[in-house]
Amino acid sequence: MKKIDTDCVKEAVIGHRRTIHRLAELGGKEYKTRDYVLEKVRHLGLPYEMVTETAVLVTLDTGRPGPHIALRADMDALPLREHPENLKGPRVCVSEQENTCHACGHDAHTAMLLGSMEVLYSCRDSLNGVVYFCFEAGEEVGTSVRQMMEALGRRKVDTVWALHVYAALDAGKIGIRPGPCMAGFAGIDITVQGKGGHGSRPDLSVNPVFAAASIVAHLPGVFVNQLNVEKTVTFGVTSIQGGQTYNVFPETAQIRGSMRFFDREEGHKASDLVKKTAEHVAAIHNCTVTFGRVMQNVGTPVVNDPRYAQVARKTARELFGDAAVPEEFPLWYASESFSNYCREYPGVLALLGIRNPAVGSGAEHHNEHFDIDESAMDMGVRATVGYVTRLMAEGLPGSC
Repeated sequence: MKKIDTDCVKEAVIGHRRTIHRLAELGGKEYKTRDYVLEKVRHLGLPYEMVTETAVLVTLDTGRPGPHIALRADMDALPLREHPENLKGPRVCVSEQENTCHACGHDAHTAMLLGSMEVLYSCRDSLNGVVYFCFEAGEEVGTSVRQMMEALGRRKVDTVWALHVYAALDAGKIGIRPGPCMAGFAGIDITVQGKGGHGSRPDLSVNPVFAAASIVAHLPGVFVNQLNVEKTVTFGVTSIQGGQTYNVFPETAQIRGSMRFFDREEGHKASDLVKKTAEHVAAIHNCTVTFGRVMQNVGTPVVNDPRYAQVARKTARELFGDAAVPEEFPLWYASESFSNYCREYPGVLALLGIRNPAVGSGAEHHNEHFDIDESAMDMGVRATVGYVTRLMAEGLPGSC
């Protein structure tokens, strides 16, 4: 495999990440981040399509026959106040947006895709085929994945690739496994309807708070009795809300949370059990329930195609050595919209290690102290470029 020099963009990628980190915009509102990406795209003169108001699809067509490869990064931040220090001390850069920060590494994902785009553009005369660079908006809230999939559907796509930084893996390592890689998602959004009234006369009201509490209390037992223990489903209630004061029974109470799983059939079963339990327990309390839109669909785990995962692992081991590409690494129960890409096309999501106590990285994702080891991004760019160039030089797995 021909190795392509990525040193020319190493510092630029760090600069990209720091700029995007400071901008930190929520899903669907990544206007400044979009403008920054477009500035780099226009500098190279590459054609692009605005898939949504903030999502961008860029095309690098070599003009020669070859594989059509889609590379994807997400751009959105989280509604979370960033602590000015990571696990060791002051950060190298801090979000300039109040109560919004990149606590999941999407700034690094976008920076690495920009760097990969710049490298592949620089060596385009030695490549064949087409590369699509998918800058997805609103991964956390689903604002552009459908539109991005529709845009790719109007094009020829042979395979898809993405990176996600991973705080449970040491910097200097990259995790690539065949099969399930990140969990599927099933949301919980239940509104319990009762009858409001004065806090002094519960007998004249129907208190939905009791019903909500009872629903949550019943679900673990239901899961233990009816879900397969060998097909883990995690159950996380993150919010129970009902009422505003001490002497008024509310009309409604809300339960919110999520479930994660690697077996989609078991995920569907868990979601159905939540609905069934909520309806029956609410009825005992003379309440009714309605379910929010998030409960209409059960998400798909990210499933790496074994053939393409083998290509990616082989490439990474040639680039970084066997020790840097472990056979085993912790399963990640977080979910990713990249599952939609892997459902339509064979592809790979690689988990890029960023944990390094020396620089203070390693806090859990979606935590105010979350940070990355910026030196890990060079590995991400090299892995991406290596994957693309190998497929372009050797062809797709199984092709003649």
